[in-house]
Amino acid sequence: MERKIDNIKSVREFLLQQIAGLTIAQLNQIPQGYNNNIIWNLAHLISGQQGIFYGRMGLPIIVEERYYAPYRPGTKPPHNLDADEVTVIKELLISTIEQLKLDYQQGLFEGYPAWTALPYGIRITDVGDAVDFLTFHDGLHTGYIMAQKRSLG
Repeated sequence: MERKIDNIKSVREFLLQQIAGLTIAQLNQIPQGYNNNIIWNLAHLISGQQGIFYGRMGLPIIVEERYYAPYRPGTKPPHNLDADEVTVIKELLISTIEQLKLDYQQGLFEGYPAWTALPYGIRITDVGDAVDFLTFHDGLHTGYIMAQKRSLG
């Protein structure tokens, strides 16, 4: 399981490399045909991971609310983010996965509750399934980010 979490971290590090040359304006730009932008997708990865693990366990979310609620499923970019907010999101993208690994090692997710990930219909029965779902979810949004990057003007 720890290797799977490390793989998620590797993909997130790859994403940071892919967006390294983009300006704040480009990160905030909503390309034609999309309802969100690159920085929203990055923050959504953080928010999703928080909800899937901490929220589902009834534990406190480990990021500030402003990096969680505005990026939940079904939301749109709340506003254009400034350079400081972008920096925090980039840092949280990695630090939250590192914390997830530590919390997993400490048994924080024992007794993980079953649920169904909608709209996909994926049944999550334990923390292992949750890690697998996070891998799928991060991969899905990695695709969106790469497509949005190609669509930037």
